Amino acid sequence: MIQSTLTDSKRRELVMPSKTVMLVAGEASGDLHATNLVLSLKKLNPDIRFVGMGGNKMRSAGVDLLVDSSTLAVVGLVEVLAHYPQLRSALTKLQTSVQTLLPDLLILVDYPEFNLKLATSAKKVGVKVMYYISPQVWAWRPGRVKKIRRVVDMMAVVFPFEVAIYQAAKVPVKFTGHPLVDEVKAKMSDKQARTHFGLDPKRKVVGLFPGSRKSEIKRLLSVVLDSAQMLLRRFPDLQFILPLAPGLNAHEINQRAKDRSIPLLLVENEVYDVIRSCDAIITASGTVTLQIALLETPMVIIYRLAPLSYWIGRLLVTVRQIGLVNIVLEKPVVREFIQHAATPENISNEISRLLTEKEYACEMRQALAEVRQRLGKGGGSDRAASLVNELLE
Repeated sequence: MIQSTLTDSKRRELVMPSKTVMLVAGEASGDLHATNLVLSLKKLNPDIRFVGMGGNKMRSAGVDLLVDSSTLAVVGLVEVLAHYPQLRSALTKLQTSVQTLLPDLLILVDYPEFNLKLATSAKKVGVKVMYYISPQVWAWRPGRVKKIRRVVDMMAVVFPFEVAIYQAAKVPVKFTGHPLVDEVKAKMSDKQARTHFGLDPKRKVVGLFPGSRKSEIKRLLSVVLDSAQMLLRRFPDLQFILPLAPGLNAHEINQRAKDRSIPLLLVENEVYDVIRSCDAIITASGTVTLQIALLETPMVIIYRLAPLSYWIGRLLVTVRQIGLVNIVLEKPVVREFIQHAATPENISNEISRLLTEKEYACEMRQALAEVRQRLGKGGGSDRAASLVNELLE
C-alpha cells in the first residue's frame, strides 16, 4: 500500500476547489465593512479567494484589488458627472471581470448606483449576488426596490427597520446587525486620549470631521475651519483635532488652518480615540455620525452639495432628517445644518452651546447611548459571514 504524502490542505483542494468571492466597495465606510466581512469569512473558510474593488483596508485584508476605489467616492449628480469617465472605466473593468472570472458570489457594499449596474451584469451571466449595507431606499428613490428584486439574491441589512421594506417587496433579506457595534471601540479614556495626542487634558477639545471624500473636503473644509476660527474668538483656550482620512492632503489642510491661525492637530489611523478625546464634534453627514454616536460624543451635523445636486435631492429625498444617527433614533437628537444653513455662525453657536450648557450636552449623550441598542447586538460581521458561507454552499 502506497502511503499518501498529500497534506490535509492539498487533499481539500483536490476534493473541493476554493471559492472565489468578488467584493465591491466604493467609499471609506464600505472599505471598512467589507474588510471586517473578509476577516470574518477567513475564520470560517480560509481557502476563499477574494477579488474586487476597494481601498487600503481591503488590500491589507488580502483582497486582490482589480480597482482602487480611492478616487471614486463622490456624492451628488454634479459630482458624479464630473467623475463619470473614472466611474465608467471602473464599472467596465469589473463587468468584464465578472464575465471572465465568474465568481461564486458577488458581494456589493453600499455604493448603490454603481453596484446595481454591476449586479445587472452579474445576473446576466448567472453569478449569485448578495447586497451588504443596503441602498437607502427608505430615504430616497424607494422605487429602486423593484430593480433590487430582479438582480439581487440576498439582502444583508444592518438596520432592523429595513427588513420589513424588503419583505414587503418580496426580496430575500436577513438582518445581520450593524458591524460598527463591534468596530467602534476606543482604546483609551478621554483624559488618556488627550495625553496620548499631546493635548491639554484641562482644556476643551473640538473635533473637526469634514468628511472622507475629496469632494466633501472641497465643499466643507472652509466652513468647518471658519467655524473653528469663530469658536476660537469665543474660547481662546480651545483645542482642535482632525482625523485624517486616507487620500486627503495633510499639507493643504494644515496650511488652510495656519492661514486662519487655528491650532489644529491632524491624526492618522486612531479615529475612535480622536472621538473619545473630544468634548464636541463638527461632522459631515454619513456613517461617521454613527461612529461618533456609539462613543456618545455630542456633535453637530453639516452638509453641502453642488446647488443642482441639492435641488434635485430635495425632490427625491423622503426623510426629514439626513443624519444617520437621527434616522436610527427616529427623532432630531443632533442639530443638522444643510446647504445654506451650514454657516460658521450656526455651527459655532451650536458647538458653543454644547461646550457651555452641561445639561444640554448631557441630554444629547444620553440620547446617543440608545444608538448602540438600536443597531443590534455585536457580531454583525460574523453573522454576515455565516450568511455568505450559506450562499456559497
